[in-house]
Amino acid sequence: MTKYVARGTLQVATAFADFVENEMLPGLDITADDLWQGLEALVRDFTPRNMVLLDIRKDLQSSLDIWQTEHAGKWDKIAYKKFLKDIGYLVPEGQAFQIGTTGSDSEASSLAGPQLVVPVDNARYAVNAANARWGSLFDAFYGTDVIPQKGDVKAGYDAARGAVVIARANDFLDAHFPLKNASHSQVISYDLAETDGLTSLTMKLQNGQITALENKTLFMGHHRHGDALGLLFCHHGLHMEILIDRNHPVGAGNPSGVCDVILESALTAIMDCEDSVAAVDAEDKVNLYRNWLGLMKGDLTINFTKDNKQIKRRLNPDRFYIDNMVREFSLSGRSLMLVRNVGHLMTTDTVLDGSGIEIFEGILDALITSLAALHDVKGKRPFRNSDAGSIYIVKPKMHGPDEAAFANDIFNRVEDILKLSRHTIKIGVMDEERRTTLNLKETIRAVKDRIFFINTGFLDRTGDEIHTDMEAGPMVRKNAMKDEVWIEAYERWNVDTGLAAGMHGKAQIGKGMWAMPSEMRQMLDVKGAQILAGASCAWVPSPTAATLHAIHYHENDVSQIQRDLISRAPASLDDLLRIPLLNDLPVTAEDIKSELDNNAQGLLGYVVRWIDQGVGCSKVPDINDVGLMEDRATLRISSQHMANWLHHGICTQEEIMETLKRMATLVDAQNADDPSYSPMAPDFNGVAFRAACDLILKGREQPNGYTEPILHARRREAKANK
Repeated sequence: MTKYVARGTLQVATAFADFVENEMLPGLDITADDLWQGLEALVRDFTPRNMVLLDIRKDLQSSLDIWQTEHAGKWDKIAYKKFLKDIGYLVPEGQAFQIGTTGSDSEASSLAGPQLVVPVDNARYAVNAANARWGSLFDAFYGTDVIPQKGDVKAGYDAARGAVVIARANDFLDAHFPLKNASHSQVISYDLAETDGLTSLTMKLQNGQITALENKTLFMGHHRHGDALGLLFCHHGLHMEILIDRNHPVGAGNPSGVCDVILESALTAIMDCEDSVAAVDAEDKVNLYRNWLGLMKGDLTINFTKDNKQIKRRLNPDRFYIDNMVREFSLSGRSLMLVRNVGHLMTTDTVLDGSGIEIFEGILDALITSLAALHDVKGKRPFRNSDAGSIYIVKPKMHGPDEAAFANDIFNRVEDILKLSRHTIKIGVMDEERRTTLNLKETIRAVKDRIFFINTGFLDRTGDEIHTDMEAGPMVRKNAMKDEVWIEAYERWNVDTGLAAGMHGKAQIGKGMWAMPSEMRQMLDVKGAQILAGASCAWVPSPTAATLHAIHYHENDVSQIQRDLISRAPASLDDLLRIPLLNDLPVTAEDIKSELDNNAQGLLGYVVRWIDQGVGCSKVPDINDVGLMEDRATLRISSQHMANWLHHGICTQEEIMETLKRMATLVDAQNADDPSYSPMAPDFNGVAFRAACDLILKGREQPNGYTEPILHARRREAKANK
C-alpha cells in the first residue's frame, strides 16, 4: 500500500518525495519548498480547467451520438458540417499566421531524419535509443533481411555475405557521395594530404589513377584512432563516416580497407512516458522519472548479461574530428532527447490533493519531466542534450485548440516555478484525435510560440474516428481503413497545415511508426514515401531501423520537397469528414470471423503482457506469427473496431467471447517459451483476460475510446494480487 507524506496541502507518495528531494533537486537552484508550493498551486489552479475540458469532451460526444443516431441512413455532409460548427466541434479559422518558435536545436527544426520512440521505463532501451544517433550501415545490411540470405550463413563473420554488404554500401556511397569517373568499389586507398593548412581527400583506384569527390564540399573532416581513420562527410544535413582499418577483419578483406560506413541516424528520440509504458502507480512513475533524470544528467547506465558476457551500457560521448582547416570540432554522440508526457485524461496516485483525490497525471508530468531536464538546461551534466538550452515535451491526445492552450498555460506556469525563460519548454502536438485534426490550424496557433513538432498517428487517429462516429454505422474492416478517403486527406492536411503555419525549417512535421521491426527490406522499399509526402521525420522501431531509414533522407531533399508542397492545393475538409462506413460493402461470415480473429489475437497478445508483466510496448506475434510492435494505440483501434461491429450487429457477444477464448489459447501457445508468462486458458478468468473482455464489451462507454482507464484498473488489480 502506498505511503504518503504531507507537503503543504498535498499528500505525496513517500517514495516519490524522497526521489525528488534526494535525487532530482540536488545541484539545482530550486528548494524543495519552492517546488512543492509550485506543484500545490499548479494542482489548485489547473485542476478545475482540466475537469471542464474533459466534460466538454463528454458533452460533444453525447451530441454526436444523438445526431448520428437520428440521421442514420440519411447522411447529409452539408448538414453534418453545419452541426459540427453549431456545437463547437469545428471552430472558426482565424487569419493566416506563422509560428514564432525560437531557440530550438537544429535537430528539432531545420534538419530532417529518423525519429525513435522508446519506453523510458526500460533503461536499456532508453540508452540504446539515445545512442542511436549513429549506426553501422554494414551491421544494418548484414543483420537484417535487406540483403536476402543465400544458403547457410557461417558462424561468426561470413565473408561471402560480407562481400555483398560491402557492395551494397558502395552503391550507397556512389549514389550520394560520388567520385569523379569512378566507383567507391574501385578504391584501394583513401588518402589525406595537408597543404598550406588545408586538408584534401583523394582516392587511389585499382588501375593506379587518382580521383576525388565530384563535390568536394561534402567532405567535412577526419579523425584517427591508432591505425583506424574515419572520414566525415555531410549530405542533406546528415553526416556519414567512412571508417578505414586494415587490421579489422572486415577491412582486412576489403581492398579499400573500409571496415564500416557509419550513418548519422536517429536525430531525435522520444523518451515515452505514455502509450508504450505501463505506469499505473507511484512506484511506476518514480521509475519513469528516474530514468529520464539519468538521461538528462547524462549518468544513466545499465548492466546486463549478453552471450555470457557482462555489459555496462552508458550514453555515448561526443565525437571529435579535425576539419579541413585543421581545427578540432565535435558532433553529438547522442540523439536529441524529447520526452512524451501523458495526455489530459488520467490521474495518478503519486500525489493526492487536499481532499485525498488523485491529481491529474499530465500536470505532474509537465513539472517533473521539466525539473529533470533542468539539469541539462543549466549545463549540470558532462555533455548537453540541448545545445540551445530547450526542453522538448511531446503532448499527446489533446482535443483541439482549447486543450492545446491549456497545455501552453501549464508550461508557462512550470517555467515560472523553475525560473526558466518563457518558451524554454517546447511542445510537440500529436495530431491523433479527430477534433485536433479538423482544427489543426487553430491548435497550432494556441501554441505557436513554443511548437516544435506535429505528427500524424494512424492508429490512435483511427481509434478516435471509430469512437467519435460510433453511432453512424458499422465501420469498414480495419485493414481497409488505409484505403479510405479520409486517411489520405488526414496525412496531407497535417503537412499542408504545418507548412502554411511556417514550420518549414522551424519545426518537425512527422509521420508514424513502421510496425514490423523484422521486416527491414520492406521498410526500406516503402517508408521513403513518407518523406516524399513532406515528412521531416518519421518513426522507426529500433536503432537498426533508424540507420536504414536514414538512407531515405539521403535519397530525398526534404527541404526542397517541403518548398514544393507549400504551393499545392490543401487537402479537403470534406474528405476529412468522410466517415469510413461499411455501408453496402458485402461482409461474409468468413470475413467476420477473420476480422474478429485478427483483432482479438493482437489485442490479447498485447493486453496479457501489459496486465501481467507491466510491459507497455513489445513485439507481439500476430495471427500469422509476424512480430508487430504493439502499444496502446494499436489496442485502441482493435478494441474500438470490435465494439463498433458488436454495437451494430455485425457480430454477437457470443461470437466475440468464442473468438477471445480461441485466440487466448493461440496466444498462450505463442508465449509458451516465456517462463514469466501466465496462460489465460483454460479458465479464462484471469485479470488479463477479463481486461481484454472489458476493452471490447465496454468499449462504447470508454472516454473517447481510450484504453487507459481499464488497463490501469486491471493492472493495479494484478499488482495487488501479487
